[in-house]
Amino acid sequence: MKIAVIPGDGTGPEVVAEGLKVLEAVSQAEGFSCEFQEFDLGGERYLRTGEVLPEGMVEELRQFDSIYLGAVGHPDVPPGVLEKGLLLELRFQLDQYINLRPVKLFPGVETPLAGKGPEDIDFVVVRENTEDLYCGVGGFLKKNTADEVATQTAIFTRKGCERCIRWAFEYTRRRDSAKKMLTLVAKTNVLTYGHDLWWRTFQEVAKEYPDIKADYNHVDACCMWMVKTPEYYDVIVTTNMFGDIITDLAAMLQGGLGVAAGGNVNPDPGGTSMFEPMGGSAPKYTGKKVINPIAAIAAIAMLLEQGGQSKAADRIMRAVQVVTGTKMQSQTAGKMGYGTSEIGDLVVDNL
Repeated sequence: MKIAVIPGDGTGPEVVAEGLKVLEAVSQAEGFSCEFQEFDLGGERYLRTGEVLPEGMVEELRQFDSIYLGAVGHPDVPPGVLEKGLLLELRFQLDQYINLRPVKLFPGVETPLAGKGPEDIDFVVVRENTEDLYCGVGGFLKKNTADEVATQTAIFTRKGCERCIRWAFEYTRRRDSAKKMLTLVAKTNVLTYGHDLWWRTFQEVAKEYPDIKADYNHVDACCMWMVKTPEYYDVIVTTNMFGDIITDLAAMLQGGLGVAAGGNVNPDPGGTSMFEPMGGSAPKYTGKKVINPIAAIAAIAMLLEQGGQSKAADRIMRAVQVVTGTKMQSQTAGKMGYGTSEIGDLVVDNL
């Protein structure tokens, strides 16, 4: 496997080091090889050179099977520069049209939901990743005056909706779950153009999957039920904007961003996907060696699963759950009972 590594900013390099440590150990155990190349991208590079994505960088990254990202974000870089210029640009140019977010409560990890355990919180959100309000269509009229007008236009295409929905049905079919239920989350009662397209496409594609129960929630109802009865869900498919919001809610249900991993997936043959921990660069913890690497290690498991090494991925996830369930005192930085590197060692020891 050819993997591009972007350690990024803040604590990103620290958690990436632990993910790569686990990857090297499991690849040796399972008998496959990995080739890494590190790329200097993120806030530090922007402050040093003024570049976010140098010319030709996307084409270079396109030659890799996967990208492993630590985190980007720097307190001295204005909001939006890295998010739009690096993260969104990579998603769009590499056509990573699936954002995959497993929501699983690991043993030993606390959830704010009273009376809920690992058997109750185990679902997946499939978020469309290249359309909606994130396309950047809009503008200002009479900016910084009393008559200012701002527009932001959501873009939905039949192709974009259908390929995401179809992938979600296929994923639900493959997923090891007795429910076999795919829930479309949208807002068809108010957003009667773009979300009507989503609804009609969902209904048409569902006819090809009679073995999957096709379900629907308005997004506001989903936010309530995700908290009240998270065990109801199996797989959720949703729009880019709504997916961005509900996956942060879901991250809290599974114990916080320290354990939440995600993937920006181009599932087409030859496509390059990107996997990352959901937490930010956490600059206040940089260099203290107390940041939680569990999400970054789980992102490596996702990378391997997408790369066809499902046995190695399962092995990592079983080891992670042993460590969270029997070793760690907390998932909070500085309160884990171990340092960052020690957590990585524990996962390796339990492979």
